[in-house]
Amino acid sequence: MIHSHAEGSVTTIELDRQDKRNALNEDMVDGLGKAFADAVDAGARAIVVTGRGSVFSAGADLSGPVYDPAFLEKLIATLREIESVPVPVIAALNGSALGAGLQLAMAADLRVMAPDALAGIPAAKIGVAVDEWTIRRLVSLVGAGQARGMLIGCDPLSADRAHALGFANRIGDLTDAQHWASTIADLAPLTLQHYKLVLNGDGARDDAPADRQAAMRRAWESEDVVEGRAARSEKRKPEFTGK
Repeated sequence: MIHSHAEGSVTTIELDRQDKRNALNEDMVDGLGKAFADAVDAGARAIVVTGRGSVFSAGADLSGPVYDPAFLEKLIATLREIESVPVPVIAALNGSALGAGLQLAMAADLRVMAPDALAGIPAAKIGVAVDEWTIRRLVSLVGAGQARGMLIGCDPLSADRAHALGFANRIGDLTDAQHWASTIADLAPLTLQHYKLVLNGDGARDDAPADRQAAMRRAWESEDVVEGRAARSEKRKPEFTGK
C-alpha cells in the first residue's frame, strides 16, 4: 500500500490504495511511518510524498478506522513523526487531499499542487472534529479567514487559491516536485534543519486548554457521530442534533 523508491538523495513515498481513493487505514499509517523512517536512515536529503492515481488521499478510511480512538492516536503520532523528520518533505498533491489527507500535506514542509487538486476538511459533515494541531497549522498556512471557511463552512480550497495564499508553494505535478526536491537536497542540511524547527514552531503543537480538549471529546462521543456514520452507510443526509 505504501511504495518507496530513491533516486539519488531524493526518496519518493507513494500512497497506493486507489480503490479506496488512497484513504488511510492502520496499515497505511504504519507503512507511512516506516517509509519515512527508512528514508531518513538510508540517507535521504529530501522526501516527496504523493498518491497514486487521481487522488492524493481522501482522508481516513470512513468504513471504520476513523472512529477508533486508537487509530486516531496512531495517525496523530505518525503525523508528528513526519513533521519532525530532519530533512525537507514535499507533498505532491496529485489530486484531492481531504481530512487526514490534508493533515498529511500539512505535516510536510512544502506543497506542490496539481492544477485540479483540492484541499478540504469536511469533518463537520460527518460529526467528528479535528485536533488542535490541525486547526492551528491550517491557520498558519492559509490564514484565519480561509481556515474558518474550510472548517466551519467545509469549503474546499482550489489549487489556484491555495497558491495565492501560499499554502501551495508551486503548481505542478510529481515530476515538478521531485525536481524541486533534488535541488533542495543539494542545499546545506543543517541550515534546513534549523529552518524546519523555527517554521514548525508556529504554536500548532502547544497543548490545548482543557475546555477545547473537552469540546473535541464531546464531538467524538456524541450521538451526532453515530448519526453521521449511519447516514453515510444509508447514503442519506445526516440529521444532526448537537447531542
